[in-house]
Amino acid sequence: MSTSSPATSTMPVLFIPHGAGPCFFMDWNPPGTWDTMADFLKGVAATLPAKPKAIVMVSGHWLTQEGFRVTFGAQPPLIYDYYGFPQHTYELQYPAPGEPALAERVSGLLSQAGLSSNLDGERGFDHGMFIPLKLMFPEADIPVIQLSLRRDLDAQTHLAVGQALAPLRGEDILIVGSGMSFHNMRGFGDPRFTAPSESFDAWLTHAVETDAQQRYEALSHWAHGPHAYQCHPAGHEEHLIPLMVAAGAAGQDAGKKIFSGKALETQISAFRFG
Repeated sequence: MSTSSPATSTMPVLFIPHGAGPCFFMDWNPPGTWDTMADFLKGVAATLPAKPKAIVMVSGHWLTQEGFRVTFGAQPPLIYDYYGFPQHTYELQYPAPGEPALAERVSGLLSQAGLSSNLDGERGFDHGMFIPLKLMFPEADIPVIQLSLRRDLDAQTHLAVGQALAPLRGEDILIVGSGMSFHNMRGFGDPRFTAPSESFDAWLTHAVETDAQQRYEALSHWAHGPHAYQCHPAGHEEHLIPLMVAAGAAGQDAGKKIFSGKALETQISAFRFG
């Protein structure tokens, strides 16, 4: 009698909002501002086909000048890269292990695609990683590596990064882009930005949910979307670019909006591929 092991699931790819600093773990005025987003993040794990063996996280809070960098430490420290928040938010913990072997694999896949990358044994986990993951996987028992964005924030290059990493999906590895679909610090809390954020969100949703070739073209030229630079000021679009990595890793898989809500007078959404 022959036996076979269960087939490995193909993991979806996610683009999630990580909120404002440690917003989910403190009082906010008005109360409840971040509740719907927090509830969404808490429910993500239940939507996956299996518990991920590891997570590759691309955060809008790590930009590198030349090429890409990958966390290589076995137990990276946390980087509390937010300012002016209550003291207890600088004592939050998320002791997820790193995964050096996966970091080497990621770096190798990028190199095979002609994308320069280096391993970084000193870099810790920034809040674009640990704040949402504390809600998504609170046990902190899944190994995580972080991948930087390249500082030029070129959309096509970051789509290519995702394409290079796509094989990881078949190994029960979850690829997550962590950013914000709206991120203009001057616009948060300003009702004049509500309509522009809604218009850009509608365009972005259509771009994500169209067929793969049109999706690639639209996201490559995201700045042509309505009110694009009101939602992501030119040169500061680092919170949108993780979406490009996620979309690149999607291949031909369909994309869809899986969350949308108002926070600080602006429309903010999350997307899933596959």
